[in-house]
Amino acid sequence: MRQPSLFDEPPPATSFPSQPATAPAEWVPLSALAPAAEGGPQRTGIARLAAEAPEIDFRNEVEYRDLPCRTLLSLCQSTRVPLDYNLNPYRGCEFACTYCYARYTHEFMDMENWLDFERKIFVKQGAREALVRDLRRLDLRGKLIAIGTATDPYQPAERRYGLTRSLLEVFAGRRGLDLSITTKSDLVLRDLDLLQQIAAHNDLQVNVTITTPHHELSRRTEPRAPRPDKRLAAVRGLRRGGIHAGVFAMPILPRITDSHEDLELLVRLAKEADAQFLSSQVLFLRNCSRKRYFPFIEERFPELLPFYKRMYGGRDSEALGTYTRQKMEEIQQLKRQYGLPGYGRKSDHSGPEGEQLGLFG
Repeated sequence: MRQPSLFDEPPPATSFPSQPATAPAEWVPLSALAPAAEGGPQRTGIARLAAEAPEIDFRNEVEYRDLPCRTLLSLCQSTRVPLDYNLNPYRGCEFACTYCYARYTHEFMDMENWLDFERKIFVKQGAREALVRDLRRLDLRGKLIAIGTATDPYQPAERRYGLTRSLLEVFAGRRGLDLSITTKSDLVLRDLDLLQQIAAHNDLQVNVTITTPHHELSRRTEPRAPRPDKRLAAVRGLRRGGIHAGVFAMPILPRITDSHEDLELLVRLAKEADAQFLSSQVLFLRNCSRKRYFPFIEERFPELLPFYKRMYGGRDSEALGTYTRQKMEEIQQLKRQYGLPGYGRKSDHSGPEGEQLGLFG
């Protein structure tokens, strides 16, 4: 059975609950998701696989389960993003970014509590074998494969399970592929040797997501992600290693990370880190993202809650569109000022400026 892709339509929307941004009391372990009793409603597809996935570890209030996968590459049929296939070695993400739009991928598994996405991590221990099978059966010439679209491939679980590195080992033995990796982690430097091998015979680009240059602000909005200075150091290390790499400055959080001074600082630091490009986009919220982001705003930036409800409540899309156009032009001017181009690849897959690729959330 094909697993739902990040770019599939999400489940029907539900209203976001009024709950604090801290862990909700109703969170329960994955064991509570065991298959329904005989005679009751039965889970199917990915929801059944998730409910039956065996636990392989539990630490720091995070459950890890082994999720079987027969295939790893997921075909992207969306016209919104310039990629052909996406690949995610994990499902869920421990970085716990408050704005993450990929949370709805857990809703496919009948997990609608926003905390599930960051506390129930599914590890695809069969990912390497699945990738080998996919590469044998698919013609990927001229196709862009994006690694890290619905979960960060270098989240903390990678230190223990090494799935991303195992996949890079497979790609290192191939030629003529078009690959991109998106991450918020400096752990990507661990695999510099493999990235260099891949880049020698394939088109490879690494995108390091940095939403703000300020550590304290990053800690609020991306609680468990590496510090911004570590991410900038990762860009610098990748470039010194000869890897085509740059910065994804996304999402821009209105009235939080969007001041001209902060944006200019981020562009300047990216240039100083030798980033080859910088791409940006304003915050995009799915309904599942609002369940997490709105309570976060209410707790940390209560004065901004009415503004966000107007901009992202579906009642003032024209205002959001106007804001987005103005902010993108402002960032374009800053990039021209510092001589930093927008998103672009050595291949023919250059996407329009402002498209949301990867884990911006």
